[in-house]
Amino acid sequence: MTQLVRDRRTWLTYSQLGVYGYFLYGFGPALTVLRDDEGFSRTIAGLHGTALAVGALLSALCVAPLATRFGRTAMIWAGLVTTCTGIVVLTAFTAVPLTLFGALLCSFGGSFVVTCTSTVLSALHDETGPAAITEANAVAASVGAGAPLVVGLSVAAGLGWRPALLLVLPIVGALAVFGRSAVAVPRPAVAEAGVRPGRLSRRYWIAWSVVTAGIAVEFCLALWAADMLDDRTDLSQAGAAGSVTALVAGMAIGRIVGGRLALRLPVDRLLYGAIVVNAVGFALFWTSTSAVPAVAGLLVCGLGVSLYFPLGLSRAIAVSDGRPDQATARVGLGAAFASGVGPFVLGALADAAGIHAAMLVVPVLLVIAAVGIRVAPALRHGPERLPA
Repeated sequence: MTQLVRDRRTWLTYSQLGVYGYFLYGFGPALTVLRDDEGFSRTIAGLHGTALAVGALLSALCVAPLATRFGRTAMIWAGLVTTCTGIVVLTAFTAVPLTLFGALLCSFGGSFVVTCTSTVLSALHDETGPAAITEANAVAASVGAGAPLVVGLSVAAGLGWRPALLLVLPIVGALAVFGRSAVAVPRPAVAEAGVRPGRLSRRYWIAWSVVTAGIAVEFCLALWAADMLDDRTDLSQAGAAGSVTALVAGMAIGRIVGGRLALRLPVDRLLYGAIVVNAVGFALFWTSTSAVPAVAGLLVCGLGVSLYFPLGLSRAIAVSDGRPDQATARVGLGAAFASGVGPFVLGALADAAGIHAAMLVVPVLLVIAAVGIRVAPALRHGPERLPA
């Protein structure tokens, strides 16, 4: 089995992605509390997901040239600073236009972090890049798993949701101190992206559709699971918000295990397995009216959801014909589309037909992902052969 070797630069990159994971998985439960506090409709709350999508879209349009000019490392730090700025705006104001702008800033900066950490890890780890990307996302999910719990505890303590998100600021400061002593990586290997001319292939775009559908599933569950639990079970608002930890915990476990399996098994087999697990968990979550089985179903959903982004991204990079930054940026466009359109459509459907019926968007997305894998399977069997 190929070994994944981690140095201090690897752990710093994992931690940087973990910061954004904390915000991202804490934002959904915080949004549920914000909606109740301010009297938003679900459609208006869904617009915050659209704001995340717009921020990701703007980031995806400019990340490749900026990474080429300034280096991926610089763009990661710029992204973290921008995310912190967005959190300050989001927590300082209650007017909808300003909370939307804060969400947009968070996503704009966070998308730089997601894109550039993936390409940095690909450059650092070569043929073990897929495993490193999966492990990095496991760290992000592990950190993010605590975010809904922190939001729930903060609300239960009467402090509201804002202190939970503001924790990101001192964490970024601590990482900046640690980053000074991280092992330097040669600039040509990591900082210089390079842009190859030519178009991405049809096979790439089918791979893109697979990862985009998976991201849409993740965002729909992350942003609306608390609302579903609040509506369908006897959990309190704080309990429903905190229970989203089950989804993120499942993602953390799935990515830890998936990182190991990605060194042994074909990527397509892992993705098919993830879809089946997700479907089983969703069936339990969707049909349950008691808190325990519903939360257990959410945990199982997280196990399946965990592999869509890291393995889907690795799969897309593998068929990009040596254009990893462009491939990752286009996946960023897909993430923008998925995180904005999916949760917004689900929110609008929830206002019209109820959150329970609206959640059926999730199995439709799972079918789309499965069809994409079937139509355009991975070029090579065995993840160790996927080029970084």
